[in-house]
Amino acid sequence: MRLGVLDVGSNTVHLLVVDAHRGGHPMPMSSTKATLRLSENMDDEGKLTPGGAEKLIATVKEFASIAETSRCVELMPFATSAVRDATNSEEVLARVRAEAGVDLQVLSGEDEARLTFLAVRRWYGWSAGRILNLDIGGGSLELTIGGDEDPDIALSLQLGAGRLTREWLHEDPPGKRRVAVLRDWLDAELVAPAKQVIDAGKPDLAVGTSKTFRSLARLTGAAPSGAGPRVRRTLTSSGLRQLIGFISRMTASDRAELEGVSSDRSQQLVAGALVAEASMRALSLDSIEICPWALREGLILRKLDTDMNGGPLVTRAPGTAAGNSAPSPGGATSAGPIETVPS
Repeated sequence: MRLGVLDVGSNTVHLLVVDAHRGGHPMPMSSTKATLRLSENMDDEGKLTPGGAEKLIATVKEFASIAETSRCVELMPFATSAVRDATNSEEVLARVRAEAGVDLQVLSGEDEARLTFLAVRRWYGWSAGRILNLDIGGGSLELTIGGDEDPDIALSLQLGAGRLTREWLHEDPPGKRRVAVLRDWLDAELVAPAKQVIDAGKPDLAVGTSKTFRSLARLTGAAPSGAGPRVRRTLTSSGLRQLIGFISRMTASDRAELEGVSSDRSQQLVAGALVAEASMRALSLDSIEICPWALREGLILRKLDTDMNGGPLVTRAPGTAAGNSAPSPGGATSAGPIETVPS
C-alpha cells in the first residue's frame, strides 16, 4: 500500500511517500519539501496572515497533486503547532479544504508526543526497555517516557526552536547576554515538567528525535545522513555546550554553511540547541541517542495498526481530487523552492 504523509510544520511542508504494509517497516520512496515559514506569517493578533494562508493553500494543493501522481492510495495530511496556534485556524483550514481539496487534521501537542513515541518504540524494539524521548519542533518541545508503545507521560511545552527565536533572539548573531538570560529562563520553565518525567521512573534509554537533534548531533561529530539510518548517533551534553559557544557567535547565513544545517533551519539553530541543552540538564542526561524515526513514521505505523473510527486516519476532502480543485485566489504560488529527492 502506497501512502503519502503530508506534514505542515512551522517552517516547512514535507510530503513523504512510502510503501507500507501491516507488520512491516514503511519503506520511503520519495521526500518532497518546500520552505513555508508559517510561524513568520503571523500578525500581532496571532492570525495567519492572508499571504501566509495563500502560500499554505497553494503548497498543499501542489503537494497533494504530487501524491496523486505518485499513485498514493491515501494521503494523510496533518498540521502541527503553527496552524494549531493560529487564532484563525478554523478559517484557514476551511479554505484549505475548499481550495486545495485537502482536509488537514490538526494534531494536538499530546498527539504529536504519543505518535512520535510510538515510532521511537518501534525503531528500538522492546529490548530497549523504558524509553525517554525528547522532540524539538518549531513551536513546541515534546517529552515522553514509558515502557510500552503508549507513553506513561506525554508533555507538550511551548518551547519550540522557532517560537523562542522569534520571542528571544532578535539579533543576528544573538547577543551573549540574551543567550544567558534565555538559558536561565529555560531552566526555570523546565523544573516542573522535568520533575513529572523523572517521577515516572528512570529510563533505560534516552532518545532525541527531530531535525534539530539530528543537526546538533551531526555538528558534534555524529555520522552524516549518507551513512544510513542504522548508524548509531549520539549527542552529549558536553559536546552540546561547546557547540552553543561556537554557533551563538555566528550569523544565520554562516550557520547555514555548516554541514548538516539547512538554510531554513539556520536561524533557529541556536534556540534549538539551548532547548536541547536545558532539557538534557533538567533531566540529568549526559547523552542521548538520535532516532531517525519521528512523527511522520508514527502516523504511518498507527495507520497500519488500525484505522481510526473504522476509516482512514486522515483523508482528502470528499468529492475533490488533487488535479481539479479550484485555483486559489490571486494565483498564489508556493512559498519557497520545492525539492524532491528519493529516500
